[in-house]
Amino acid sequence: MKIKSTPVFEMLSRMREYFQKGNSFLNSTAAEPIRSELYNFDQMKIHAGIVARSHKILIGKRDDKLLKRLDDNENTLVEVRNLLVESIQSGKSITPAAEWLLDNFYLIEEQIVTAKKHLPKKYSEGLPYLANGNSNGMPRAYDIATEIISHSDGRVDSNGLKGFISAYQTQKILSLGELWAIPIMLKLAVIENLRRIAENTALDMIDNNLADYWSEQMIEKVRKDPADLVLTIADMARSNPILNSPFVAGFTRKLEGKGPSFALPLSWLDQQLSRDGISGTDLVWQENQKQAADQVSVKNSIGTLRFIGSSDWRKFVEASSKVEQTLREDITGTYPLSDFTTRDRYRHVIETIAKGSPLSETEIAEKVLELTKRPDIADKQYERQKHVGYYLISEGFDQLKEAVRMHYTIRQSVSAFMEKRPGFIYFFSISILTLAFALGMFSVAWNSGDFNLQFLSLVALLCIAGGAHLAISFTNWLATISISPKILPRLDFSKGIPDEFRTLVTIPTMLSDKNEIEENVEALEVRFLANRERNLHFSLLTDFTDSDSETKPDDVSFINLVSESIQQLNEKYAKPGQPDIFFLFHRPRKWNPKENKWMGYERKRGKLSALNELLRGKDKKDFSHIIGDYSHLINIKYIIALDSDTQLPRDAAWKLIATMAHPLNRAVYDGRKNRVVQGYGILQPRIASDFPKNDTSLYLRLQGDMKGVDPYTRASSDVYQDIFAEGSFIGKGIYDVDIFEKVVGGLFPENRILSHDLLEGCYTRSGLLSDIVLYENNPSNYEADIKRQHRWIRGDWQIAAWIFPFVKDEKGKFVRNRLSILSRWK
Repeated sequence: MKIKSTPVFEMLSRMREYFQKGNSFLNSTAAEPIRSELYNFDQMKIHAGIVARSHKILIGKRDDKLLKRLDDNENTLVEVRNLLVESIQSGKSITPAAEWLLDNFYLIEEQIVTAKKHLPKKYSEGLPYLANGNSNGMPRAYDIATEIISHSDGRVDSNGLKGFISAYQTQKILSLGELWAIPIMLKLAVIENLRRIAENTALDMIDNNLADYWSEQMIEKVRKDPADLVLTIADMARSNPILNSPFVAGFTRKLEGKGPSFALPLSWLDQQLSRDGISGTDLVWQENQKQAADQVSVKNSIGTLRFIGSSDWRKFVEASSKVEQTLREDITGTYPLSDFTTRDRYRHVIETIAKGSPLSETEIAEKVLELTKRPDIADKQYERQKHVGYYLISEGFDQLKEAVRMHYTIRQSVSAFMEKRPGFIYFFSISILTLAFALGMFSVAWNSGDFNLQFLSLVALLCIAGGAHLAISFTNWLATISISPKILPRLDFSKGIPDEFRTLVTIPTMLSDKNEIEENVEALEVRFLANRERNLHFSLLTDFTDSDSETKPDDVSFINLVSESIQQLNEKYAKPGQPDIFFLFHRPRKWNPKENKWMGYERKRGKLSALNELLRGKDKKDFSHIIGDYSHLINIKYIIALDSDTQLPRDAAWKLIATMAHPLNRAVYDGRKNRVVQGYGILQPRIASDFPKNDTSLYLRLQGDMKGVDPYTRASSDVYQDIFAEGSFIGKGIYDVDIFEKVVGGLFPENRILSHDLLEGCYTRSGLLSDIVLYENNPSNYEADIKRQHRWIRGDWQIAAWIFPFVKDEKGKFVRNRLSILSRWK
């Protein structure tokens, strides 16, 4: 006799078959929740040591199963979510654990998305895998995560996690990669646990719905014809229901207390259970306990996902890393004072070295410390060599490589060869490509007809010029995609700028009209508000516009306006007992016989030079008006020079200062060459276009923020920094006052240098800070753009004098050029 089937019964049966096919992740026979005996804090630490001693690392091929399992978990969780939603819509009740799943499913989905983002393909293959235990063939970090989850019922907090990892590392040291993998592995383990609970919840709900289905059939039969109840019981018996706790609890709850008519199905159920030695009452109690346990597990797992998403894992890694603890013993004390990005870069270098060295990461870090403590570098002149970063990211890397017996891969060998010969590789590539492009273009002209020699010579020159331009662009493009940018090391001044690195932000500008003066003062205040630091000061460094006379009628009103504005700013933001924040340094006009005008002496270069001398206690005769007590600025360390339209974003100032102050960036002056040979005397931030204040002009929209190969505003400077570890100074950046004056103070002759920024950057060695961005306005019309280009082009011919060893003097005779680098080579 066939069972009388209904659509509801068929649907529930298919659903149970679907979820019963759920595949298990590890070697377990059933996808039970990751739940084991609960341990307290001390017990977890003891268990961590036991786990560490039991772990054996797999040697050989590794199969990454994590991403596939994550996809399976996501699909299962979505199916369960849909099932729960349908049940609620149909009026069915759901368990407390299911309610937690539904209420927080948005968080689960969010964590799954971030897990996929932070777990790229083959990511886990670089981690140590296990050769034994329940997690055989899985990353060791994943097994650690499952152990923590199982013995805490899914509840993880910062102290418990740090304690477990610390106790584990008393037996076996985790690599940096594993420490960084802990949060993602915890997330995967929690999602796996939620998937298992969700599967069981779905099966339990389906069994409970089946119990509801049969009980409702029986209630309907008793209402219509009690004599047919036995037939319904027979149908249920033939359907062979799984008499587990959800079914029994649901069936009993539905029929118990409904009258004597239902004694028969309840009696049949008791007989079936007693045949297996099970009590219906016990199953009901077990079901209640199971629902309570699942609710707690889901609640703890959701809380752990929130903890994972909100925690600063950088602090966890640094607190747990043995490499970090070793490097913090840096005898110069610089490493602990560095910012996180710098410390992380050091650690990544150690990770890379460990892949090609027989030593562990911790042993490599100890070797670095040994190199910094060598007796031959005990003198003060070797301060750079005493810092651990010198051997990790600077000139001492080869010494470290030999000390740890590192073996390069072919790719690393090629990269090392190119890094040691950047000039040869760069110019050789340009030369070869120029020749190839020029020959290609010239061959077209050669084969196009019979031309005379003069015409072909002209074509050849044009081909070489065009080929060189194309070759430079192509070489720069290759460099940007093949060389990873290296951010300069930086100290952490986020809590305040130390007294010894007191800095002045100065804006060289002209006093031309009242509106512009008010705008400059307002912009100065905005820069201050974005960078409020105790040892950071702001100033306007001003000249009058060029004139045919020494004074003009508006000069006095301009000076009074800017002076009053600066005084008002000091009064507005002054703090008792603290030095002035805002300053005005103004110079009078001087007669320039070459320009035949009254003007500021040597324009911007002269202003900065006069300011440098003033801050070093020399005569203040160059300035006619000074607002603010500058006695606190006499020993100022750095100056940040900006253009009047250059914005200084929030926290950009302390980052500039902190980068300049790092020992590996501090300038090393060579008296024989009269220039900086190591470190940087100037650091140039990256410049980006600001949003226009007014309506965007058609000319500005046509530009599309693209500047071609303009070295003043585009990424060609990035190429120089990546290849040569130097950038181009364009007048906006931070410089060391002492080094600047020592190298270029009095170096350039009067009325000879217009484009002084590039020359100053070459002599003082300029570096590019690609991770710090300043903003300035683009020319809004063609005329303004041409005027700016004209100013640059006027000074370009003077840069040639920096190259050639002989130039013409004022009398037309060739004399030795003391500015030329070629004349300095010996």
